[in-house]
Amino acid sequence: MTCLFFLLDYNKTVSCYIMAINVEVCMISSNAFSYINVLDKAADASWTRESLIANNLANVNTPNYKRQDIDFQSTLKNELGRYKYTSLDEKIEHTDLRRLNASIYTDSAGYSYRLDGNNVDIDTEEVELASEQIKYQALTRSISSEFERLRAVIR
Repeated sequence: MTCLFFLLDYNKTVSCYIMAINVEVCMISSNAFSYINVLDKAADASWTRESLIANNLANVNTPNYKRQDIDFQSTLKNELGRYKYTSLDEKIEHTDLRRLNASIYTDSAGYSYRLDGNNVDIDTEEVELASEQIKYQALTRSISSEFERLRAVIR
């Protein structure tokens, strides 16, 4: 995997280094990248949610299947709510990325709308999938915009 690292020097200029390293996840450590790191975590959770919804749709006719989902929004809300800073910038800057790991859960594990025990509603899942695709696109555009801003500073 190739990770892109940006370092800020004391003159507020940005120098860019590209390093090839063998790690599974690479988070950039600098205040300039706080938003990018949080957006990256959100995009990962969104991608996971899309996969879970697709899996739910694939199992719509599987007896006793219970839909699965992920809840990143409450995880992010809890993490941002831990700090008493007033600005969002300060909250993002002090966010512990290790705490932004949303967990997958089985929705209504003991409850089903159908006689076969399956609780997947195809219409709801399709709407959720479309919504999540829009969220993912917005997140990736936001990440790209952040990098474009940094690129403008480099020039």
